[in-house]
Amino acid sequence: MHKFLLTALAVGLASAGLSANAAAAQTFEGTATGKHGDITVAVTFDKDKIADIRIVKEEENPVLTQKVYKDLREAIIAGNSVAVDSISGATLSSDALKAAVKAAADKAGVTLAATPLIVAKREVKIPEKDGYDVIVIGAGGAGFAAAVSAHDAGAKVVMLEKMPTLGGNSLISGAEYAAANNWVQQKLGIKDSVEQHFQDTMKGGDMLGDPAVVRVLVENALPTALWLRDTIGVEFQEDNLFHFGGHSVKRSLIPKGATGAEFINKFVKATTERKIPIFTETRVTELVRDKDGRVTGVKAVIDGKTHQVNAKKGVIIATGGFSANVELRAKLNPFYGAGFKTTNLPCAQGDGIFMAEKIGAASVNMEQIQTYPMCDPISGAIELIDDARFEGAILINQEGQRFVEELERRDVMSKAILEQTGKYCYALFNQAVEDRAHAIEHHQDEVRVFSKTGILKTGKTLDEVAAAFDIPADALKATVARVNEFAKTGKDLDFGYRGKFSDLSEGPYWIYRGVPSVHHTMGGLKINPKAQVLDKNDKPIPGLWAAGEVTGCTHGSNRLGSNAYTDIMVFGRIAGTEAAK
Repeated sequence: MHKFLLTALAVGLASAGLSANAAAAQTFEGTATGKHGDITVAVTFDKDKIADIRIVKEEENPVLTQKVYKDLREAIIAGNSVAVDSISGATLSSDALKAAVKAAADKAGVTLAATPLIVAKREVKIPEKDGYDVIVIGAGGAGFAAAVSAHDAGAKVVMLEKMPTLGGNSLISGAEYAAANNWVQQKLGIKDSVEQHFQDTMKGGDMLGDPAVVRVLVENALPTALWLRDTIGVEFQEDNLFHFGGHSVKRSLIPKGATGAEFINKFVKATTERKIPIFTETRVTELVRDKDGRVTGVKAVIDGKTHQVNAKKGVIIATGGFSANVELRAKLNPFYGAGFKTTNLPCAQGDGIFMAEKIGAASVNMEQIQTYPMCDPISGAIELIDDARFEGAILINQEGQRFVEELERRDVMSKAILEQTGKYCYALFNQAVEDRAHAIEHHQDEVRVFSKTGILKTGKTLDEVAAAFDIPADALKATVARVNEFAKTGKDLDFGYRGKFSDLSEGPYWIYRGVPSVHHTMGGLKINPKAQVLDKNDKPIPGLWAAGEVTGCTHGSNRLGSNAYTDIMVFGRIAGTEAAK
């Protein structure tokens, strides 16, 4: 990918052009819709050239858009063109910035260049070859947990990330965190146990998870949640939990804002305070070993050149899964091939699995691929407003009928949706559900975007919401009437809903369309309870650890919602601590 990034000289030229022709300069505003809402820019034109771009209003994720509002903005100014590469990992925000600038140019009557006038590359930053104890590959949730833990255990750490942006899929996740006996459960009077969490996880994965690894997961879930709260500074909602499918009780902590941004923003702050260096656009391609077979470093491609970075104690792989690798998905499990979009960022290609397998690492459960049942039919992204389903929203098909329990396992729900007319369904809820779920309140960005694209509709009556998607009104009313009876009795006689229904008699209502999209790959590297990567003889590979979705021992055939964040944090923390020893 070209890096259309300005040198100081290019910035100076642009600024000088504005000063010399200030009298001729005019400013026009343009707006376009990004990932989380509208981006409005004020573009100053000096005759027929862009002299400055000022961000007037935006609601995008601050971690993802650091390079968008700096590097991409500068590239557009330097090239007098919007025909520049988007920032990988922040494509929707990048495209919105370019579209907003184009809208401003159209208002000004300015024709921008079809190709950039200036293409200047940034000064490349290269990590030291020596001087690090631990290398962490990947700057998502698992990588951050590992890096901070290794540092706090006394190691000198460096993080290497192939994307221009930080956070990976951990950033765009809903980021709920499963932990038995957590403080919110105690406040709400919910009885739970570590053993119950263990049994739910093993059963949910059809007993294909490694019991020893799963045991470590559930036993360390609460201590790690307390570490996240008290050491990293992650804020959780104190008055509510989510009940994800497959869990026998409500045990999933909800971060502030109900997205991974709360975790990643706090981890960025933590690594900054600890002065842990993070090198982005640094693609690790190979693990380096000494003559005894110990992993002692990596080879990484930076700006087209290969560099070696050494580690005195070892390497931690935290590169995520392969949900965005359509070719690999199709090879391992043809059902999940090109017919599915993915909720994941494009970086989820399985890189860490491949490089570890090249040195003899074992992998397990690679054919086990999971879809999330309710995703944006246009982009494939997870619909975070689907939080409403955990508090009583009902799923209905085009005929206005329920067809599956709303808190079933994700694989069961996805299969059921694909059997419905059009291979999609709708979720319907009212203010009574919203008062518990806060799905609309927490995800106003999605409300704005989905309302524009027609995925989400609102109405005061059932007749209105039925008409919005051409659903038979009589059938919908009959379905709602039956659910209202279940809300009174507390028993769902049709599908055994294990949560608590609310009466849906009164509006206002929200209804949104969703489709299954590939969300998680359960398979990956084989590890032991110490997060050491194992070879094909189940022996630890010296100097190599792994954590997060790159591993394959935790979730079996099906990951329970909110167990992923527990997984990446628990084993990221373990990997970091073990590697630092």
